[in-house]
Amino acid sequence: FARMTRIMVHETGLRALVEQIVAELRVKDSAYYNINPSGRVPYLIREDGVGFEDSDLICSYFDKIAETSIWSIPDNKEGWELRRLAALARSFTDGVSVWFRETMRPEDEQSKSIINHERQRSRRLADLWEKEIGSPLMQGPLNRAQIIMVCGLGLEEWVQGFNWRDGHPKLTSWMDRISGQPSMIATNRSNT
Repeated sequence: FARMTRIMVHETGLRALVEQIVAELRVKDSAYYNINPSGRVPYLIREDGVGFEDSDLICSYFDKIAETSIWSIPDNKEGWELRRLAALARSFTDGVSVWFRETMRPEDEQSKSIINHERQRSRRLADLWEKEIGSPLMQGPLNRAQIIMVCGLGLEEWVQGFNWRDGHPKLTSWMDRISGQPSMIATNRSNT
């Protein structure tokens, strides 16, 4: 989810205004908990000291202050389709994130049923996305659904056994194309 905000920083031209700090997570007494008691990332502290938690809120804020319309959703029929696609992408990304977090736990604390459930969910959603990826909204100018989806698919670098590319040539082609954009290259695992 932090990658969504990093992509937006690049896409909105706000890199010079945003300092990115790596937070130490899931450790007892992390100094980060003094900044954000929930310990969740991403977290933005505005110039006035007010903190924003949640990728959607932060991306909306970047969109607004940069006066872009990458993250915003129009209030028309196309907007409802964009909302639908963004929700599907979020469901995909949420599930893979749960899978990833589960595999980060010590092996004796991992839930095999959660891992299997999320693996199966990701497969079903990849099958659905193989059909949905042809939508004009997924092919046109960068938007929230595309950013969320690229972040979910990009978790293949982190999650062992997350082989979404198998049997999904359209989705693979889309990911390969969008991954070549400068904001995607700058925010992929090898560059963060």
